[in-house]
Amino acid sequence: MRLRQKAAAELVGTAFLVATVIGSGIAASRLSAGNVGLQLLESSVATGAVLVALILALHPVSASFNPVVTVLERVLGTISTRTAAWLVVAQVAGGLLGAVVANLMFDLPAVTVSQHTRSGSGLWLGEVVATLGLVVVVFGTLRGADDSRVAYAVGGYIAAAYWFTSSTSFANPAVTVARTVTDTFAGIAPSSVPGFVLAQLLGGALGLGAVALLHPVRRIAPPARKAPS
Repeated sequence: MRLRQKAAAELVGTAFLVATVIGSGIAASRLSAGNVGLQLLESSVATGAVLVALILALHPVSASFNPVVTVLERVLGTISTRTAAWLVVAQVAGGLLGAVVANLMFDLPAVTVSQHTRSGSGLWLGEVVATLGLVVVVFGTLRGADDSRVAYAVGGYIAAAYWFTSSTSFANPAVTVARTVTDTFAGIAPSSVPGFVLAQLLGGALGLGAVALLHPVRRIAPPARKAPS
């Protein structure tokens, strides 16, 4: 598969993912004003569903949509450093594009810097847990007997992690950066981004360790040579 195809898939997939996160948040806040719990439910269902659809559609090309996952793929040796770098650039660019489009779809300025501060040890721990779990789900499913189930596993996990993590599970540096340019339900203030991204990287590293422990790669031993007669 050519690098430009992989990068295009990551850009398109991340753009649609972020557009869904932000757009569903805006729609939910307008349709269910004053009911934050219902707003979160609406956004989590939309995000989980779009992840299933996007991964099913783009997995044959590239469907990480997440710099943490891409970096870990490089660590595991499944992609090259050059490929990983371009995919991360595409993910960040796609995320920003998706945020701008979501703002415009709801008649908001294309870019509005978020004022929603998200900071504190509880939220950072939530991001560590969210990203750790995501990595285990992604790579655990891919190393299982049927890797075609990864779309459903990831979509289901993210929908659930919206609720069981204190941070509502950003679990993605590209999505985190993109959410700084919308001052809406899903936004995050730029000053809060470094703490979130560091927590996500830590969660990714811990997740990689968990995957190595739970799903070690089994090397097939070469057939034994017969002794000469």
